[in-house]
Amino acid sequence: MNLHEYQAKDILKKYGVPIGEGIVASTPNEAVDAAKQLNALYGSQAWVVKAQIHAGGRGKGGGVKFATSFDEVHERASQIIGMQLVTPQTSSAGKLVRKVLVQEDAYAKGASPIREFYFSVLLDRAKSQLMFMYSPQGGMDIEEVAEKTPELIFVEHIDPAVGLKDFQCRKVAGNLGLSGLAFNNMVKFVKAIYQAYIGIDATLFEINPLLKSSDDRILAIDAKVNLDNNALFRHPDLLALRDVNEEDPTEVEAGEYNLNYVKLNGNVGCMVNGAGLAMATMDIIKLSGGDPANFLDVGGTANAQRVEQAFRIILKDENVKVILVNIFGGIVRCDRVAQGIVDAYKNIGDIKVPIIVRLQGTNAEEAKKIIEESGLKVYPAVKLEEAAALVTKLVNQ
Repeated sequence: MNLHEYQAKDILKKYGVPIGEGIVASTPNEAVDAAKQLNALYGSQAWVVKAQIHAGGRGKGGGVKFATSFDEVHERASQIIGMQLVTPQTSSAGKLVRKVLVQEDAYAKGASPIREFYFSVLLDRAKSQLMFMYSPQGGMDIEEVAEKTPELIFVEHIDPAVGLKDFQCRKVAGNLGLSGLAFNNMVKFVKAIYQAYIGIDATLFEINPLLKSSDDRILAIDAKVNLDNNALFRHPDLLALRDVNEEDPTEVEAGEYNLNYVKLNGNVGCMVNGAGLAMATMDIIKLSGGDPANFLDVGGTANAQRVEQAFRIILKDENVKVILVNIFGGIVRCDRVAQGIVDAYKNIGDIKVPIIVRLQGTNAEEAKKIIEESGLKVYPAVKLEEAAALVTKLVNQ
């Protein structure tokens, strides 16, 4: 689950991670009130108004603007709130901005030596370890730094059986070229952000830029936090931070029916039971020349209602030209799935895209009989290879 920047910073602050102070606002007037509060609390006389969407590259799309007066804060917020913000990480349609974060402009508080770093915490799945990835060159062009000067990207692995050690924190500060008070503050920062990462069961922390101020403070000016969905049952307070407005509406709807659905860019709709079989189904479609339009796992206890809803969700994608139903009846009974297919046809109405059905396992014969007696226009398949070949044939018709 993704979080907004203002939510991420609230979490970091609770763990003692120093941040660029800010207040979220939903209207231009609220933005001005936020700037006035920051002025009263911290003496801020310059601010940054930042769009709050689940995507990076907001500055490049016009979603980050500076202001040096309350009138300018109002003007900048008016420009950003309500805009369709297009960034390198959004679609061409962009995302609607509903909120802004009004943040004190840490750069305005002092001149050189201000420095920007890049810092992230993530999981190295190949090594089954957490790792810090960081660079002395932070800012909007970190991707270019990684491409052109990879020697400026450092990695530090943390063995989960041992945990973070002091020498690793000092190593990070040293590789960033820090000394004195800034060195000590960076060590504290690394320790605090590690505790925050494991404390909330995160999958990604990305701080860019991480700022060394003119008075040697270390501040998280921006923050991206992703949470592990599988661990949210331990964090109901974090689950409450979910913003469904930032998620694909179809994926949200699927979740309400306990369907595991992820929209893709292809033209072959997939309905499968079991994540492993779903992945294998998508692979064989791709190898056969097709292109999956989605990942959809109806689960091991799929009933007629869930199958019908799965059909409705797949059919919302206008790019779908063929639907492949691939069910292996272990826990789930194939006859239940078959009845769900029949019911979906009756309840939805005229389904114009061809449907290929492969049902194997528990009650497969009964399922086949239900399909055959229904009079539906479906294409049966026994082997997965046959189903994939049918997909390719029908897509290219």
